[in-house]
Amino acid sequence: MARATSEIKAGRPRRALFGRHSLPYVLIAPVVIYVGLVMLYPIGEGILSTFTNRQLLSVGEPRWVGLAKNERLFGDARFWLAIRTTFVYMLVVVIVVMGTALGTALLLHQKFKFRWLARGAMILPWAFPEVSAVLVWGFMFSQAYGVLNVFVRAFIPLPDNLPWLTDPTMAFGSIVVMTTWKIFPFYSLVLLTALQAVDLYLYEAAKIDGAGPFQSFRFITLPGILPTLAILTLLVTIWSFRRFTIIYLMTGGGPAGATETIVVQVYNQAFKFFNLSYGATIAVAGLLVSFVVTMIYFFLQRRLDVGQA
Repeated sequence: MARATSEIKAGRPRRALFGRHSLPYVLIAPVVIYVGLVMLYPIGEGILSTFTNRQLLSVGEPRWVGLAKNERLFGDARFWLAIRTTFVYMLVVVIVVMGTALGTALLLHQKFKFRWLARGAMILPWAFPEVSAVLVWGFMFSQAYGVLNVFVRAFIPLPDNLPWLTDPTMAFGSIVVMTTWKIFPFYSLVLLTALQAVDLYLYEAAKIDGAGPFQSFRFITLPGILPTLAILTLLVTIWSFRRFTIIYLMTGGGPAGATETIVVQVYNQAFKFFNLSYGATIAVAGLLVSFVVTMIYFFLQRRLDVGQA
């Protein structure tokens, strides 16, 4: 006790175990460890696997092959088909989902009877477990006993049931419809919140000046929700790029690769054909593509912000 008192008097207090300057590092350490173990380490292992011939069921040590897998990737027509399918799927989903979400948000923003019930019903598709929803839609799309064919043939005389999941074009469209139904409520809910944040006095002033509904939407509503629209567009772009469960459970990437996106091809190569190293090569290529798409978005967003300023 006397020694501690003498140190304090001498201006040399004992340091605590975690000083004031080290506290932020202590608090962020669990997050850094988690990200390192769960994200960075698997990414590093995946990149390393692209230079080997690692097989999923192989017993021996993988052999170093250098850039052989990458050379195979650039000459693989199936990979480029998956790239094309991914971007087409991503573009169509972004347009259809954002259009549906904006339309339903504008509709549910209006005042009508039982609006609360309509808003609750709109959330139901998003609340359903994804696997269960896909299984239900799979039964609905069935060519043999699907309920969709019953409805179609009730209004259109057809010689046979429609091959919703076995025809390449119809399978792609079915995947888009299922994806839209499942994810649009989330975006619609966020847009509805953004619409409610727009100042009502602006609409009243525009109405006094003689502006119609279209002018009010163009010059008041759209600028008011534009930042939210931009963020949601980025989110739906990223999430549609890595969408796996719906596509794989519905079609498995078929027929004839018509719905095989990059993430589905990664799974098929790694766990269906047991070619782990080539699947990792495709995954790294997909990671680079998604990074480029994200950077392009941020570049365009910055240009937009500069133009508005």
